[in-house]
Amino acid sequence: MALFNWAFARNQGGEFVVRIEDTDRARSTAESEQAIFESLRWLGLDWDEGPDVGGPMAPYRQSERGDIYARYSRQLLDDGHAFYCFCSRQRLDQVRAEQQANKQTTRYDGHCLQLSADEVKARLAAGDEHVVRMKVPAEGDCTFTDKLRGEVTIPYGQVDMQVLVKADGMPTYHLAVVVDDHLMGITHVLRGEEWLNSVPKHKLLFEYLGWQMPQLVHLPLLRNPDQSKLSKRKNPTSVTYYRDQGYLPQALLNYLALMGWSMPDEREIFSLAEMAEAFDVQRISVRGPIFDPAKLAWMNGQYLRALSPEEFSATVMDWLSGGGRLQQLVPLVQERVERLSDLAPLVDYLLGARQALSQADFEHKSLSRDDVVRVLHHTLARFDGLRSWQRQELLEQCQQLAEACELKFRDFLFPLFIAISGRSVALPLFDSMVILGADLCRARLRDALEVMQVSGKQKKRLDKAYATLPDG
Repeated sequence: MALFNWAFARNQGGEFVVRIEDTDRARSTAESEQAIFESLRWLGLDWDEGPDVGGPMAPYRQSERGDIYARYSRQLLDDGHAFYCFCSRQRLDQVRAEQQANKQTTRYDGHCLQLSADEVKARLAAGDEHVVRMKVPAEGDCTFTDKLRGEVTIPYGQVDMQVLVKADGMPTYHLAVVVDDHLMGITHVLRGEEWLNSVPKHKLLFEYLGWQMPQLVHLPLLRNPDQSKLSKRKNPTSVTYYRDQGYLPQALLNYLALMGWSMPDEREIFSLAEMAEAFDVQRISVRGPIFDPAKLAWMNGQYLRALSPEEFSATVMDWLSGGGRLQQLVPLVQERVERLSDLAPLVDYLLGARQALSQADFEHKSLSRDDVVRVLHHTLARFDGLRSWQRQELLEQCQQLAEACELKFRDFLFPLFIAISGRSVALPLFDSMVILGADLCRARLRDALEVMQVSGKQKKRLDKAYATLPDG
């Protein structure tokens, strides 16, 4: 999405704005923000306005724009386009369950629209917990234009009375993005097709506030070969994973550009500047492109072979030293080697691919096959939910899981050593995980589960068992 927005802005002589949409306090961290900046910089996608470079519409973090959103939520309330909702989570869950049972669209039922002004005032004065919701017409359709899909119509009966301000006072994405798009002068938005169904909410808000909505382009989502949405649960999705695995930024950008778009002359190899010069949104296909790691590897090979020997050597050295990888390795290996040639077999799984595994590799005198699968599954599930990737946290999470699984910690770690390093004995496990990074560790755990041939039924049982664990 960033690449296509960047290419469109550069092609049109416009400005590319990076805005940090961090209204979800639980999911937004300083580390995740820095990962965004780091990834974009490595790819060479420069921006004209943003939190780190400033701009005329600063601040560019939504968490720092609370007073702005409060002003417009107040305006929506005063104009009768929004209302206070005091419904409890229990009531909302009950309404949703009844709608699902009756095969109805799950949406807010308008309960608090019936409250009198005096009752609302009294409940606010009493400090009752509440949110602010937008009003949505009970009947009719919302029709809007997407530059790729043409005219799109969505009945208002399918549109929820969206929460605009949460109980903690933070705005939701829907209010913040509309306000920011207007105030920051955003003229075009290229985003994923999963936001198509949210357009009626945004269009209503633009109309309620008397503003013009930006032109919209909803891009197809990247897909796995089975047509499922590309996600970290099936494939590594972070840019830093591909950087750490030795992909060149030029190759990754070139491949991503081909995901739903093509050059006028249909050539496959082209530079970022050439893409920007030729970019036309009408050449984007709405069919979900298949992300093929093998094709990406082929393209990366084309770029590597095009380097001069001197450039190749410099690229290899930059990759080896990138991200402080060598500095992290030194304290792990220095006390374990007698010759420099001992280094290669010690660190091969950290710098290259881990050896292929078989079920025999996971045989252990104290663990059954079910124990091994349980350890791999539960650890992957826990790691999928981690927002940071630090040695101490990884250690503590595994200690908690070992206790919950009623396994000795040493036995619990055995399948993880095999999955991560391909060996029963290797460099310290949690240090190795930090060096490898979250995406690669998750990928190796997924591969280990495939080696163990976990069936769909068994996976469902494991999911249920994990959900019953503390913090599961």
